[in-house]
Amino acid sequence: MDIVKAIETYVNKMVSTPSAMKVLLLDSHTTPIVSLASTQSVLLSHQVYLTDRIDNMKRERMPHMKCVCFLQNNEDSLEALEEELKEPKYGEYYLYFSNILSKAVIERLAEVDEYEVVREVQEYFADYCPILPSLFSLNHIPSASKPLYGSSPNSWAPPALESAVEGITALLLSLKKKPIIRYERMSGMAKKLATEIQHRIQAESSLFDFRLTQVPPLLLILDRRNDPVTPLLSQWTYQAMVHELLNIQNGRVDLSNVPDISKELKDITLTTSTDPFFQSHYLATFGDLGTTLKDYVQKYQEKSLATSASSINSISDMKRFIEEYPEFRKLGGNVSKHVALVGELSRLVGLNKLLEVGEVEQGLATSAGADYRATQAVIMDNSVPADNKLRIVMLYALRYQKTQTNNIANLIKLLLENGVPAEDAKLVYVLLNIAGSDQRQDDLFSTESFLAKGRSALKGLKGVENVYMQHRPHLAQTLENVFKGRLRDTGYPFLDGQGGPNASMQRPQDVIVFMIGGATYGEARTVTLFNQDPASVMDGPGISPGSVRVILGGTCVHRSSSYIEMIRSAAVNFPATVYDPPPESSSNAPALNLNLGGVNVSLGGPAGTGVYRTSNEGINVQADGLRDGVLNLIDKVKQGVDRIGIQ
Repeated sequence: MDIVKAIETYVNKMVSTPSAMKVLLLDSHTTPIVSLASTQSVLLSHQVYLTDRIDNMKRERMPHMKCVCFLQNNEDSLEALEEELKEPKYGEYYLYFSNILSKAVIERLAEVDEYEVVREVQEYFADYCPILPSLFSLNHIPSASKPLYGSSPNSWAPPALESAVEGITALLLSLKKKPIIRYERMSGMAKKLATEIQHRIQAESSLFDFRLTQVPPLLLILDRRNDPVTPLLSQWTYQAMVHELLNIQNGRVDLSNVPDISKELKDITLTTSTDPFFQSHYLATFGDLGTTLKDYVQKYQEKSLATSASSINSISDMKRFIEEYPEFRKLGGNVSKHVALVGELSRLVGLNKLLEVGEVEQGLATSAGADYRATQAVIMDNSVPADNKLRIVMLYALRYQKTQTNNIANLIKLLLENGVPAEDAKLVYVLLNIAGSDQRQDDLFSTESFLAKGRSALKGLKGVENVYMQHRPHLAQTLENVFKGRLRDTGYPFLDGQGGPNASMQRPQDVIVFMIGGATYGEARTVTLFNQDPASVMDGPGISPGSVRVILGGTCVHRSSSYIEMIRSAAVNFPATVYDPPPESSSNAPALNLNLGGVNVSLGGPAGTGVYRTSNEGINVQADGLRDGVLNLIDKVKQGVDRIGIQ
């Protein structure tokens, strides 16, 4: 189940016919899909000499060229295609659509094809963005103009629901899977999506006529609201850090705001399919990254010496130089790219005090807990950005919602006193009302077994990964329960009529997880580890490597800022009470009313007392050493590259 290869196969089929010079026309939806699955050189090898948008009306007329169109069958793209066929600019048209076409659409296209230039119409089910072999996104980042939620946290915005149904349907068809469906019981959105997908499968039964397996594949539909902790945390693996701090958008990273960045590195490509170093190290932790990058630079330095003028002493040396030089230049460009990336990550970690913030985050997110004073210290630190202060208070509120309501109210007051705008501070209560303990069906802070805690303690502190990566996404526990036959149907029911008496005890080999409200790269790492070595992410005895295959998808891939913005934009359409303290807060804590209009903050009462975490002096000492070691190592790598003087 490699979704990058699935989309790549579709793209290669599209552009290989006809065997002639051709133009590839895309729309806003299919452009990122093709860019993630193919490269310019691959397209050129199939004689694609021009790639453009179907809605670009300024294209030149080239009747000697063939035209391949790959479009989503939405109204905007269909209207643009109709205009194209009324006045065709190319000699022949081969039309490919990313999802199921209705008979009405085919008839509509036939009516406008007066010049009979259309040679082929086909469905290629590539209606999702393949980010990693086991991670896909529907590229729907919720906003005010493109909402995910309806009028409540349990309802869909109709366009978002249709987009999710089409994306998941296309995924199933591209992988040739007809799954049984389970969903989170407390999520009305999950049940609605499951029902709509099942209706689509039944309506297109001829397309889903695949070979049956002994244990059918499982489509597990989850809701982001059941785990609001994971998208709020700082990230400490390469790909996840780049996305959190710089933003990966359709395989590209904008570095134009990086100080002293060279012109050719202002916009870079970052995908595992085109970058060997990234492919090998995208899951590497921040601590390991400095070492691997140093080795990569040394490899380039050795090749640099081997290709210098002094090493060319014969015709055979010249021949070898000419053959190897393109690869050498490519290596040099890649080294420059990763040194710039890691250097900027290092700068941002230091600038935003993320090592200090991350330590408190991990305490709040795991069974270790974190005390009130540590949270206060982060908020009162003027060098910590406002958005990081907000994340810390959100995590504190999620953890201590039922027990420390006074402290939560006082922390919100402290946010307001320390540079966090009122419109941001009020999102703490919005989060509790949308994804607090009363809205979640699972307890995020008691999922570790006693044996797992003991095993973690025995491992000791092994560096950055242990100090800053103690948190395990809730998805890991859910998948472990699936593969051990322990995922109860009371919490994750089967869609009506699909579950037998012992259905929940079956252990599927193929599992497709879809996260309503967006997945994260942290969860994608968990899925990759399940595919490679399940024992590394499971409590107790694991399952043999290669025995399970998992794919994760979501409406988008979140970083903390996009998750908070999703909450902000969604709350505008919810009842005004979403901004009020939850019931346990209003009865036990001072009232904090932050309204959409004029902000009226009413706070009072003493802060709650008590320490909720044992002394972490040892961890602090260990973490201080790690901070110095990691940052010094990355500084040395940068100095080494500067000395080489990559052009």
